[in-house]
Parts: sequence; structure tokens; C-alpha cells
Amino acid sequence: MSKCEQCIIRQFNSLKALHKEDLVRLSGCKTTKTIKKGEVIFEEGENVNGVYCIKDGVCKLSKLSTNGKDQIVKLVTKGDLLGQRSLISDDTTNLSAIAVNDMEVCFIPKSEIVHDLKNNVNFSMDMLKEMADDLKLADNVIVDMAQKSVKQRLAETLLYLQDNFGEDDEGLLNIVLSREDYANIVGTATESAIRILSQFKKDGLISTKGKHVKIENINALKRME
Repeated sequence: MSKCEQCIIRQFNSLKALHKEDLVRLSGCKTTKTIKKGEVIFEEGENVNGVYCIKDGVCKLSKLSTNGKDQIVKLVTKGDLLGQRSLISDDTTNLSAIAVNDMEVCFIPKSEIVHDLKNNVNFSMDMLKEMADDLKLADNVIVDMAQKSVKQRLAETLLYLQDNFGEDDEGLLNIVLSREDYANIVGTATESAIRILSQFKKDGLISTKGKHVKIENINALKRME
């Protein structure tokens, strides 16, 4: 088991503001677990009672609508923290977290994080900045849903996946999402997402290899109307 003070993952989130002695303390109380693709980390309405640090893998944060359809609001990846908002507000979580691929996560109990929030101003400010960035992202999603077409949102999603997760040696996107996931990200029916992706493929904007997607024409996706 790796120690928090030696883990490079912390350089990507608020934990980087903690002193070495605090990281040693966290190492002594954290638990590390492997989560398989499709498994639930936590469900909407749960008391998380701590934060998860993503050591490897990707999960999707989603909210169940009144019609029973999931809306994916964010993809959380290596280096990110999960659960900090519920921890600070003392509320149950308003989102579910499900592994997109195999993951390794470290769970840090609430009492330990609250101790650091009270005693380390830089850590508190970094945590607030992360939550402010999440609010900004949520605002952008709301505006995009209202003002952009499904085709535009799907094109932007593909570009986002390329920018944030990269490609393999064949140019295929490193992250593999189901067609239902694509639909739940852009807020449309799965059939509609399948139809638009097929049109993108027919027009030479993307190609596919099984469930993998390769972007063939970045500029055309950027110009999507």
C-alpha cells in the first residue's frame, strides 16, 4: 500500500497543500480499495462520511431524473477527489458515482479531512477552489443544454474525451463509453446518440473499432452546428 506522503496523485488535488505530518496521519487511517468496472462507489442519497481520492481509473457522476433516466454531470479521473461537497455541507450526496473502468481509490474518513480544513488555510482554500470549479462546470452544462443542439453537445463531448483522456497508438480514444453513456452526458435518448454517432461516422468525422472511437476530423467537430 502506498503512503500518502509518497503518492504523486496528491499533486493533482487539494491534498498537495497538506504538510508531511498530516499526510502521514492520513496514511494511517485511509483505506484503499479496487473497484471493478460498473461497480457503484456510492449512490445518490448516501452519507459518504469522507472523501475518495482517485488513484487510478475513471468514474461517472450521475443524477437520476424524475423519469428514471440518468444524467451524467461529470467524469472524474485519476487525481480527483470525490465527496468533498457532501462532507463540507453535511448533506447526503446528490449524485451517484459508478466506475467506468477498473479503479483504485483511497477513502479518507471525514474526521481527518475536517481536522485539516480547520487547521490548514491553504488546504481549505484549495478545496473551495475545486468546488467553485465544479459550480462553473455545472453552469456551463446548464447553458449548453439550453442553447446547443444535441449534435453540438455530442461533438464537444468527443473533443473533451480526446483532450482529457488522450488516444492510444492507433488513435483510438483511451476511454471507452457505452452509447448509453454518451446519451446520458448530452441529455438525449440512447437511440438519438447512436443515430448521430452513425452520421458522424458516415460523414468521416469519426471511425469506430468495436466500442472504441477514433476522431478523424477535429475541425469539423469544432465547427458543428
